[in-house]
Amino acid sequence: MDQHRDSRRLAWCVALVLRHAPEHIAANLIGRVDPATRTHLTRDERLPASAVSLLLRDGSDQDRRSVARNPHVLGRPLPGLPGPVRYAARRTPPALLPVLRAELGRDPRAAPDPDPAPLTSDELLLLLRRHGTHRPRIPLDVLALPHEADPELLWFAHAREPLPPGSAEALLLRGGLPPRAARGLLDLRTARSYGRSWYRPAVRAVRMGLVTQAELVDDVRPAGLALLLAYLPATRGLRWNLTELAGMHTALRRALAPLGDDPRLWAELLRHAHTFPGPLTELASRTAAGTLPAPPDGPPLPGLDRAVARLAPASPRPAGGVERELALASLAVPMETVEEDVRWVRDCLDRRLLTGVDVIRHKLPAVWALDEDHWLGVVDHPDRYDRPEAVLAARAEADRLFAVALGEDPDAWWRAARTLPDFAGTLPHLLLRITEGGSVSNRP
Repeated sequence: MDQHRDSRRLAWCVALVLRHAPEHIAANLIGRVDPATRTHLTRDERLPASAVSLLLRDGSDQDRRSVARNPHVLGRPLPGLPGPVRYAARRTPPALLPVLRAELGRDPRAAPDPDPAPLTSDELLLLLRRHGTHRPRIPLDVLALPHEADPELLWFAHAREPLPPGSAEALLLRGGLPPRAARGLLDLRTARSYGRSWYRPAVRAVRMGLVTQAELVDDVRPAGLALLLAYLPATRGLRWNLTELAGMHTALRRALAPLGDDPRLWAELLRHAHTFPGPLTELASRTAAGTLPAPPDGPPLPGLDRAVARLAPASPRPAGGVERELALASLAVPMETVEEDVRWVRDCLDRRLLTGVDVIRHKLPAVWALDEDHWLGVVDHPDRYDRPEAVLAARAEADRLFAVALGEDPDAWWRAARTLPDFAGTLPHLLLRITEGGSVSNRP
C-alpha cells in the first residue's frame, strides 16, 4: 500500500514538473519513471498536453491505452468517443448526395449503385475547397465517399493554396496522414485570408496527439498566427482550455527567448509579426540580431497586440503596503482547513494583494504552489479555474524559475521531481537545494 501511494505521489509531482520542462527534457523524465509510477502518470489529471502527445506517439501500447482511459485528457481517443477509426467508417448522409452530385456532374456514391468510380484527387480537392469553411462535418461526409486521393498530393495542394480550416481539420480527424503531411496542414503562408476558424486544425492536432505544442510553434506559419495561438477568441467552439493555453504560452515564450526583457525588441517583433511569412523562431532570432528589413505594407492581424502583451515580460509587483506583506506571510502559514486557505488566497487575488507569481514564490510546500487545486480550489469545469490570469502568471513564473535553475540538465530536472513530494519549503528553496545541494531550511 505504501509503495502504491509513493508511486502515485511521484507521478503527481512528475506531471507537475512536466508542465514546465522542455520537450526533450520531458521525454527524458517520462523514460526514467518505473512501470508502476508510469501507470499512475498516464492517468494523472495534471498531465500536460505535450506530454500526452509524447506518450501517444512514442510510448508503449499500454501507455496509449491508459491515456485513452484518462477522463481528464480532452480530445483524445477516449472509449466511446469519436476517433480516427470511427471517422473512417462514417457514412455520407443521403441528403448531401444530390448537392455533391450537382457539384461533380456525376453520382459520387459507391456500389451497389451504378458507376461506382471513386473520387479522383481533383474531385476530392474540389469538394474539400467548397466546404469546410468553419466546421469539419461536411468534409468528413465527403471523405466518407470512396476516393483515390494520395495524402501527399493533398498536402502539396494545401501548400499551393490552403484548404479551408474545416477540411484540414477533417483530414486530421480521419487519420491516416503521414506525420509531415499532418503537420503541413498547419502552414497557412500562401492563404489569401485566414477566416475566423483558422486555429481549429492547430488545436485539433494537439488534442489528437499529432504534435506537441513546441512543434506547433514551428508548424503554424506565418509567425503572426503562431503568436495569435496565445489569444484565441472566447467562443463556445473548439479552443484551448486553460491548462492547454498555459502550455501554449510556455512553448511560445521559449521560442521568444532571444528577445529577453528588452521592450524595444518586443516592439520590433510586433511591428514585423503582422507580415513576416516564416516561423516564429526565425522571426525572434532575426529580431534579436537586428537583421530584419523594413516590414512590407499589409493588413494587420486583429488581436496580435494583445497576444504579444500576454507573452511579454511581466509587469512589476502590485503595491499593497502592510496588507500585501501580511498576505505574502500568510502563504507560508496554511489555514486550519484547505477550504479556508483557498478562500483567503482567492480573496487576496481579487483585492490585488497577491498575484500568481507571489503564490509560486512564497507558498509552501512547493508542490502545493505548483498545483493550483491547493490555492484556487477544485473546480469541475473544462477551463478548470475561474481566475485565469492568476494561473497563467503562476505557470509563467514557474517556467522562468525552472529554466534559470535547471537549464538543460535532465539529471537536475529528475532530482527536482524526485525531491518535490516530500519537500516542505518553497519552490525557490527547492531549486536552490537541487542546484547548490545541502539544506536550505535555515536560510533567509
